[in-house]
Amino acid sequence: MKKWLLPLMLIAALLIAGCSDNAGAAGGGQPSTIDKIVKNKKVVVGIAPGYFPFEMKDTEGNFIGYDVDLANAIGESIDVEVEFKQFSFDALIPALQTGEIDLSIAGTTIRGDRALAVSFAKPYYKTGQTLMVPSSDTTSKSWEDLDKPGNKIAVSMGTTGALLAKDLFKNAEVLDFDDFPGASTAVQMGKADAIVYDEPAIAVWVMQNPDKVRKVEGLITGENLGIAVKKNDHATVQWLNSFLDSYLESPAELASREKWFNSGDWLDKVEE
Repeated sequence: MKKWLLPLMLIAALLIAGCSDNAGAAGGGQPSTIDKIVKNKKVVVGIAPGYFPFEMKDTEGNFIGYDVDLANAIGESIDVEVEFKQFSFDALIPALQTGEIDLSIAGTTIRGDRALAVSFAKPYYKTGQTLMVPSSDTTSKSWEDLDKPGNKIAVSMGTTGALLAKDLFKNAEVLDFDDFPGASTAVQMGKADAIVYDEPAIAVWVMQNPDKVRKVEGLITGENLGIAVKKNDHATVQWLNSFLDSYLESPAELASREKWFNSGDWLDKVEE
């Protein structure tokens, strides 16, 4: 064999090996989450109850809400069992990274910093951050009106609203709470002057407590909510995108949206 052929053969071997490794990383080596779900006949979904009307618990301890309907529709579409696991919101991404859950469906805003840790399917709901204040506050019309020394702004830890509030408010104090109900209750009881959170959840809270709180009209930001999966799981993202193309605006999705966003009939069934 000619000596000059050896380096060429070595280079070719390395290129082939590299291509094989890359194929594995893209799904050719390790099975994707969607493959695992189909094989196990079960999808494990992480949620964070307390985000009205996306995920809540009813008085019997069952998970209910728009996101729960979405997860169940995913399971039904491929005939697999749906198992829900409850987490605090800021524990969902670590649970995905360790494989404790297959999908996170918890009203998660798609953001660049989160996309460094997980991958997102296309948006399934458009929303934005807004303010809720005590009903005794009849004058505040914007976050600027509330950014005063001595004021306290409640947020739910790990949420987009928490990050936004800490960026916007330079004079008011931002208070962290474990979840949305805790932060909202603080506003309701006069322990905080406002909360920054997603508009649908605030709209429902005002519907529940019309004499105690009010929503400040208008959005501070516009956002897209997405299903999160393990980082670079392209096959699962692609499957979810195809599923969403068929689910969004379908009769089932429209009925779910009507039930949770346009009606308050379910409010008395939610766990306090």
